[in-house]
Formats: sequence, C-alpha cells, structure tokens
Amino acid sequence: MMTETVPLSPVLPEPAALVSCMRDEGLFIVEWVAFHQVIGFDRIVICSNDCSDGSDVLLDRLAAAGVLTHLRNAVPAGGRPQEAGLALAFAHLAETDAEWLCHIDADEFLNIGLGAGRVADLLAVAGKGDVIALPWRLFGDSGHQEWPGATLPHFLRCEIAPDPDTVSHKSIYRFRRFDGATDHMPVRPRIAHPVVLNAAGFALHGGTVMDGHHIRFHPADRVWRPRKACINHYAVRSADCFALRDQRGRGWHADQGGKYALDGHWHRRANRNEGSNRSIMRHWPATLNRMAALRALPGVAAAEAVCTAWFETAKASLPLLQPLTGVI
Repeated sequence: MMTETVPLSPVLPEPAALVSCMRDEGLFIVEWVAFHQVIGFDRIVICSNDCSDGSDVLLDRLAAAGVLTHLRNAVPAGGRPQEAGLALAFAHLAETDAEWLCHIDADEFLNIGLGAGRVADLLAVAGKGDVIALPWRLFGDSGHQEWPGATLPHFLRCEIAPDPDTVSHKSIYRFRRFDGATDHMPVRPRIAHPVVLNAAGFALHGGTVMDGHHIRFHPADRVWRPRKACINHYAVRSADCFALRDQRGRGWHADQGGKYALDGHWHRRANRNEGSNRSIMRHWPATLNRMAALRALPGVAAAEAVCTAWFETAKASLPLLQPLTGVI
C-alpha cells in the first residue's frame, strides 16, 4: 500500500465509490483520479477495455499501489462497454463496504459547491434518499487547439446556464437498492418508492429510475442547482483531443463512430465558451499535490509517459486540424 503524502478527505460514514469505464484515456487519468480522491471518494473502480494507448498498464500501476481497483472489461461483440463495465463494478462493490456509487466518464469532474466541496457535503443533503441527481455543465475548449497538459486550470469557459429541458444528468446513488444502472442513473429499484433528490435536497420524480434508459430527471427546472453540485463536463477539451475521440468509440452505443467530428452536431453543442466558471479550482492546489504523489509511485510516471507518447503519435496521423470558428 502507498504512503500518503497529501491529506485527503476523511472516510465517509457511508463510503462512496467512484466508477468509470475507460478506453484510451491515459492522458487524463492521473488528474481525474487525484481530483476525485481529494474531494473524498474513498474507493475508485475503473473498468478498461481494448486499450491501445497503454492506459490499462497505467491503471495496473495505480492499482498495484492501492490507489484504485482496475477491472479488465471483456466486452462481448456488439456489446456496450459501459453496460458491461457497470455490471462488473456492481459485482465487485457488492463485496465491499461501499454504499454510494457515482458513475462518470474521464471527461467529467464532480463539482460540489456545498460546504467544503467534499463528497460528504453532498451526501449530507441526501438523508434517507436513494439518488441525488447531478446536472451536466458543458465546458468548451477555451480556444485550445492542442492539449495543454491538464484539464481543470485550462478549460474554464463554459455555458452560462443550460436549458433545463435538454440538459443531461448523472447521479450518485445507493447502488445496493437497485438491480442495475445505465450510464446516467440507476434502474430497476429493489424498493417500492426510491427517493430521488436534487443537490439541494428537494424531491424529484422517482419514476425516472424505474426502468429503461433516461438521461434526465424530472421536473427539469428543479434539478439544475449548479451552485450546490453539478458535473463539469469537458466533452471537447482541445481540438486534437476531440478529433481522436471518434477512434475510441462510444460507451453506451453500438454505433461506435461519427459522433466526434470537429464542427459536427455534438461538437457544436458541447463546445460552450460564452461564460466562465472557476469554482472547481478551489481544489486545484490539493489536486496538483496529489498528482505529484501519484506520479511518484512505482511505474506510474513511466506508464503515463507511454500514454502521452501514444497520443502525440496518434494525433499526427489525423488530417490537419483546421482552426475552429466561434471560439472565445
């Protein structure tokens, strides 16, 4: 086990696990893990599949040091990586003391405005609730054509406020009270009337989690409480990062390509730069220190360097990236 050199949040009374399904995300892993440890997740489970960039080796090094659990996700032909990964994570966490589960992607950071900005502050509003809805806030490329080396300090431009009727949500939930989950929320509750709350503790419609695949909680205008908690969604980052995403494929869809075209529909929707928000930066000094501690672990810095070299080689093979229009 590793020796801590950076103080982390105290263990939660009801432990919370962070789960992610990743493929070729090695460029971002150290920062993502460091930040979410700083805000108080005491378990991190990452399910990787079909990696080409060496990120599976990086995850192995972090797992060997006790930082996280790395599960190899063997996705069946035509299957959904996130569906298979969540099933693996549910089974793994069932054998632990974890009570809460938050499933987000490598381009999503949980930004908590309550109290000290820790997971414990968010869970304190839940009481006996079963699910807390977490709305997306879209962050654009902030004018970066090339990857600047980190996410949080470089991508501060975002949408001022999303449309409540179209904004998507993620969630944190008591996973033992559900038989499964989609990439956005739990489904098939084991209890009759699951209690769904927004980040201010107010009740939402519980029927959304009964079954099916939904990406929004209701009523929509009650979910959006960004000063309480939201998911900072860095779906675009720099132009070179975005251009490579189409090769990686999609996590919850059988149609693996086409979404991540520069200046395509999703790029235009997600590349929001009209406002700015720095609230997540209150955790940056601790995150930076934590990143240094993680990179000092055996084999971590070397494995991350392999991922970075793969990225530079891969992007060099792409057609010339044209300057984007309408970027602040």
